[in-house]
Amino acid sequence: MLKQIKILIFLLLTGSTVCAQIQEPVKWKIFLNNSGELTFSASIEQGWHLYDMNLPSGGPIPTTFVFEKVQGAELSGKVTTLTGITIQYDEMFEMNISWYKNNPTFTQKIKVTDPDKFNIEGYIDYMSCNDESCIALKEEFAFSKKDLPAGLAKSEGSKADDTVIAGLTRNPMTEGNDSLTTEEEIADQVRNDSIDVDLWQPVIEELNAFGSGTEADTSGWAIFLLCFGGGLLALLTPCVWPIIPMTVSFFLKRSKSNRKKAVTDALTYGLSIIVIYLALGLLITILFGASALNNLSTNAVFNLLFFALLVVFAISFFGAFELTLPASWTNKMDSKAESTAGLLSIFFMAFTLVLVSFSCTGPIIGGLLVQAVSMGSITGPAIGMFGFGLALAIPFAFFAVFPSLMQNLPKSGGWLNTVKVVLGFLELALALKFLSVADLAYGWKILDREVFLVLWIVIFVLLGFYLLGKIKLAHDSDLKHVSVSRLFLALISFAFAVYMLPGLWGAPLKAISAFSPPLYTQDFNLYNGEVHPKFYDYDEGMEYARKNKKPVMVDFTGFGCVNCREMEAAVWSDPRVKGIIDNDYVLISLYVDNKTNLPETIVKEEYGKTVKLRTIGDKWSYLQRHKFGANAQPYYVLLNNNGYPIAPWRAYNKNIEEYIQFLQGGIKNYKE
Repeated sequence: MLKQIKILIFLLLTGSTVCAQIQEPVKWKIFLNNSGELTFSASIEQGWHLYDMNLPSGGPIPTTFVFEKVQGAELSGKVTTLTGITIQYDEMFEMNISWYKNNPTFTQKIKVTDPDKFNIEGYIDYMSCNDESCIALKEEFAFSKKDLPAGLAKSEGSKADDTVIAGLTRNPMTEGNDSLTTEEEIADQVRNDSIDVDLWQPVIEELNAFGSGTEADTSGWAIFLLCFGGGLLALLTPCVWPIIPMTVSFFLKRSKSNRKKAVTDALTYGLSIIVIYLALGLLITILFGASALNNLSTNAVFNLLFFALLVVFAISFFGAFELTLPASWTNKMDSKAESTAGLLSIFFMAFTLVLVSFSCTGPIIGGLLVQAVSMGSITGPAIGMFGFGLALAIPFAFFAVFPSLMQNLPKSGGWLNTVKVVLGFLELALALKFLSVADLAYGWKILDREVFLVLWIVIFVLLGFYLLGKIKLAHDSDLKHVSVSRLFLALISFAFAVYMLPGLWGAPLKAISAFSPPLYTQDFNLYNGEVHPKFYDYDEGMEYARKNKKPVMVDFTGFGCVNCREMEAAVWSDPRVKGIIDNDYVLISLYVDNKTNLPETIVKEEYGKTVKLRTIGDKWSYLQRHKFGANAQPYYVLLNNNGYPIAPWRAYNKNIEEYIQFLQGGIKNYKE
């Protein structure tokens, strides 16, 4: 079970497409020769390697050649290579993994059946790693009739030499020119794609001339506090709470004649716990980088997997099963602790605690890491795990310094199982947030706002009944009397459920705006204080603004963007802000994670590479990168009718007064 969980988390964090700013350790040259061989030549940077085409099930992403379209030709056999591979045992996946360290060359034989209709399109899906990080990438390729060498083409005008492309389709007539096509072809593409070149041209320098934008740097603190709270909850579980007095007593007895050494050992033990969890967070941050984490926060497929993962964790807390690590791991750490001395022995004892308590802490850590990723912070996992480890380590150090206070600790009992069940309800509620993101991105409309609120109301009502002893699970003992603490927790749970009831009629519910679907998904809505975009299409909105001589506010957002929902609920709902946006601007909201397919795939060149825009979200994400040089959400930019900025950009910052100044400044510059 553990191996599957590790592989799932690894694939979740490496599966997204890496943006152009991220390193590209593998360069591809792809060409078609006269003998009918499509050749893929990879140039790998020093220290990196490319995974083999044939890997065992459950391993990393293999190098895969996907042919999406083959017309006027047939593929003969499969892609092959004569390049030697390196095979080495990988502890992460517990299997032998093979890769290419040298520059490999792959070939695919083809047979041209109709030169006039010849067209091959596809991509290479691959992963490249070094000793510090891994990057999952795709390389697009395409060939048409004009790319056929003379030996394969019968039509007039074919070229006799090989046509070489480096990750993009080049026109032999424009070789040496960085553009993909001639100016006439660009004009045709502009007309076909309905993209106004003037409105889409980059304005990064003009935007920077206004100075740096404003973004509140609070996400790191939010993640730290969230995970610190998660660590405090983990202390109250049956796997951790009983260990506190046992461990502290062990250190005090171990150095009975030297209390100073006993305290030092306990402090070292606590520090080791922090180091172990911090190392976990740093490993995730270093391996996968900022762009991958940012992509995960709005990726619909991975939000579905996050939903499933949290449901599994919730079921585990309800007592259906336990997520336990192999006993051999714990035994190995125990033997290490006994066979070593000094600081190393204490470190292995701390590692043993981490392994033994996994059945309780594992679901909490998993949920916290998922939430840290969804908040889009670059160092979120590292900050979060530091907070979690700190909370877990504090009691061991504190009671070592003040051992007499241990007598006042509540004794272990059924209340520890109650904590686990409460956490199960909370994880189940959080899981629905990730299902909502996927539902919005794909337009399923199965989890609209009122459905989401009904489910949350039911969950917290059931939690209240459980705390009152009206609902019992298998591992619960008979509850004859409800304690004061359970009564107050039940009151809080019922009160929260009642708080959400007006939301069924459209109340904004600012306290949960970051989690619930947006108000526009609600069928019955009596609330009129919400800001509604005038357009969801950039070109249509810009044309409307030009005709009506109004400035434009472009809102780059996402269905899975937590901070976007908070800005809309906390800032846009202010009557002054709403009045300015509604009356003085043309608001265009562009969802970068919209999975609706475009009528036709749009091909663009970006940073020397060809990118294919297959969905509406791809199109708006490209616009944000290409025109404004940014890729994070929320991202607000004010434009005049020619597509030029009239104010500095703005991101997540809930200061209403500053936001009003931002909007008013744009209006002033537009008029001038």
